Amino acid sequence: MKHVNLGTTGLTVSQHILGLMHIPELSASEIRTLVGDAQAEGITFFDHADIYGSGGSPEHVCESLFADALNYTSAAREQMVLQTKCGIRPGYFDFSAEHIVDSVNGSLAALKTDYLDLLLLHRPDALVEPDEVAAAFEQLHSEGKVRHFGVSNHTPGQIELLKKSVRQPLVVNQLQLSITHAPSITSGLAMNMAHAEQSVDRHNGVLDYCRLNDITVQAWSPFQSGATGSVFIGDRENYAELNDVLDDLAATYSVTPTAIAAAWITRHPARIQLVLGTTKGSRLREAAAGSEIELTRPEWYRLAVAGGALLP
Repeated sequence: MKHVNLGTTGLTVSQHILGLMHIPELSASEIRTLVGDAQAEGITFFDHADIYGSGGSPEHVCESLFADALNYTSAAREQMVLQTKCGIRPGYFDFSAEHIVDSVNGSLAALKTDYLDLLLLHRPDALVEPDEVAAAFEQLHSEGKVRHFGVSNHTPGQIELLKKSVRQPLVVNQLQLSITHAPSITSGLAMNMAHAEQSVDRHNGVLDYCRLNDITVQAWSPFQSGATGSVFIGDRENYAELNDVLDDLAATYSVTPTAIAAAWITRHPARIQLVLGTTKGSRLREAAAGSEIELTRPEWYRLAVAGGALLP
């Protein structure tokens, strides 16, 4: 497993992250096995959110299941990087200082830990008051409850607005990204192609912005189609050409197509982390193998085009 520098934190972390959104379907024993499988592959970074497992309400279900199943010692906790997210409430988003602080306190209790390594603001709140976010972050940081901060699904402008007041560096931006859902990459490829839909920049140059500002991008749903919402690996009805290329390169590198799909993201010089939401140890191992593959430029572009990208 390769490692990356996490923003400006000075931390070196696993390039792949285990996302815990789907663990309610697992028993405590199966959760322990899944986490053990991840750690065996060199994954030490674990992603949560206060709403995971609770159907849209911040009830900390998955965080509790994770901590109860592992029952980790303080020494074991120190070997993990724990990240959670807050801001989504039933029917609205909430970046008020009160909600951020309450959510973090709930996450700490659920995760049975004294601190979070990272806290991310989950979805942009159109009614955000940067001073309120700054007040919450300052309190949580000064109390030692949160060490580092970031965002998820934010545009450059939204990040800049937060930075107007927030003193702590925003070191992560978690974004949806896969071969078939990559407008943050492919819109730049179509620059100046006036009549191409791909040339429309709906991400406001977010990937370049993050690279310029030392913000680590974390790719969620790295194997999910942007069009169908389902996994594109093996979907020959919608992605026959892409699966042909995945299979061909998988044979070349003696890995599975999942590893190649992961390697397409990690090949990007932004040194992107992958959030793996699988509950299967076999899929973890397949994806982890992609961290060790350095696709060539021709191979990377071949996958991009097969995934639907237009080259001038």
